[in-house]
Amino acid sequence: MSVFDPSTESPIAHAIVAPDGSLSFADPALIALNQRAGGMRGAPLAVPQLATIARLARRLGIVVSRGVVVADDETDVDLWVRAQPDGENVRLTVSGWREIVAWRPARPAPDAQNDFLGSDTDWRWETDSALRLTFVTLDAGPKHGFDAFALLGQPLTAMFALDAGTDGTLPILDSLARRRAMAAQPAHLRSSGRAVTLTANVRHDASGDFAGFVGVARMVVEDALAPVAADRLSPTFTSGLDKALRIPLARIVANADSINAQADGPVQHDYADYAADIASAGRHLLELVDDLVDLQAVERPDFALAPEPIDLADVARRAAGLLTVRASNAEVTIVRPAMDARVPALGDFRRLLQILVNLVGNAVRYSPAGSHVTVSVERSETQAIVVVADQGKGVAPEDQIRIFEKFERVDPSEAGGNGLGLYIARRLARAMQGDLMIESAPGEGARFVLTLPADPARH
Repeated sequence: MSVFDPSTESPIAHAIVAPDGSLSFADPALIALNQRAGGMRGAPLAVPQLATIARLARRLGIVVSRGVVVADDETDVDLWVRAQPDGENVRLTVSGWREIVAWRPARPAPDAQNDFLGSDTDWRWETDSALRLTFVTLDAGPKHGFDAFALLGQPLTAMFALDAGTDGTLPILDSLARRRAMAAQPAHLRSSGRAVTLTANVRHDASGDFAGFVGVARMVVEDALAPVAADRLSPTFTSGLDKALRIPLARIVANADSINAQADGPVQHDYADYAADIASAGRHLLELVDDLVDLQAVERPDFALAPEPIDLADVARRAAGLLTVRASNAEVTIVRPAMDARVPALGDFRRLLQILVNLVGNAVRYSPAGSHVTVSVERSETQAIVVVADQGKGVAPEDQIRIFEKFERVDPSEAGGNGLGLYIARRLARAMQGDLMIESAPGEGARFVLTLPADPARH
């Protein structure tokens, strides 16, 4: 018999969680629930779901709201929990208090893989509107080599490397654009490389806007994998992409920047910082849209660039100039080619500028404050060469091939791009009959070497 009686419990209960995780105040309903879970006065909160949400809110410094199911004697209780940081404490508001039948393990049906949680290899995950993880089934981590709690607050891509489907598309982008459930997003775990499939429902906030995903990760049985027809984006993938993603994302970024700048009046510091995070995430998605459009172009079988005479030194100076403000904000100095330097080459001006902006931008991003990024040019008998060198932590030999692959980054936990820039840059360089290579060692920075055919007419 359940000890929970909704007729005697308050429909809304409040509590204050102290910095050490204990309840410094709680309404009777929460005190009783905590005691039934084994909690004692002065001890850390004993209900794992409530304790996790409180820790997450304190760690991120923002309001976290989500539904949870709590075991309560012989039944389960469905609750809605809102955690709000308040100085060093966290205020909890718990509502709902709906008694549901307790979960019991059952033998999976033959088609269990189509259920939300079909087997013991599945686990749940959730994100907020900026695609940061707000919940991961805690017991999933040890089985698959990751720390579930450490991932909370990190981007979804810190846990999963997203892969294109058999038709070359990313289902998560369609889900974001259309605000509908995500089905069969291929991915693999960053921790172990194991293949998984992600499915998710969309969560909406009170105004009906996108508030995040509630999803499940399902391990893929390697032997059951169907052959992949082609690792290439379908020709129709980017059709309508501007209308579907770019315009709403630009609006999100503009509104978040306005809140962060407090253009319409003062707001709480935490909310201003959160708005800055939303704007940053929006810009990241806009960059992804641009890269996916380029990706479709460079992977077409008939993709080609018409070479024209260009001055490689001039393009290198332009790329460095475009990133001067970003470098200044990062306290990094860009050393560019001398104004009288000339290196005649054959290539596409716009695509070459795109490559160099990507290389110099990466060098600035991964350079420590007070260091230099050097952009230099030279010419051999047959080649025009530009080198972008930084003083960052460098790239290990085993990673120097991987970083030129799609959706790959050396350290996914660091702030950065989406893992497409270098892949596209190399494809563009080779389409101009050149190449892009890296020379690096851990602790010694990185040198990206871009080669193009020299212009024999202006030797």
